[in-house]
Amino acid sequence: METTNRKLIRPSLNEAKEQMATRKAPTSNPKKAVPPDQTNAENYYYVKQMQTKTPMVIVLQDGETLTGVIEWYDKRCLKVNREGAPNLLIFKPCIKYMYKA
Repeated sequence: METTNRKLIRPSLNEAKEQMATRKAPTSNPKKAVPPDQTNAENYYYVKQMQTKTPMVIVLQDGETLTGVIEWYDKRCLKVNREGAPNLLIFKPCIKYMYKA
């Protein structure tokens, strides 16, 4: 057998990068985006009820019901203004559910 003198041909670095990019694009499946931690639906609801001064009924975990208007809120609690009774600061974990009066 005769050995032939072969010349090694190497592509340039840019050509190699382009080929790798085109190979990866069709085979890689786009992953679903991670849903956001917070949708801001709760914040939107509180702001709407505060602006319209809607009377709300708040049912606590122990079954007690409170009626009043939400004055402000933060991450952990609500401040409820009540007529003929003291205003209250209610921690959100203590609230079972609430609805419009």
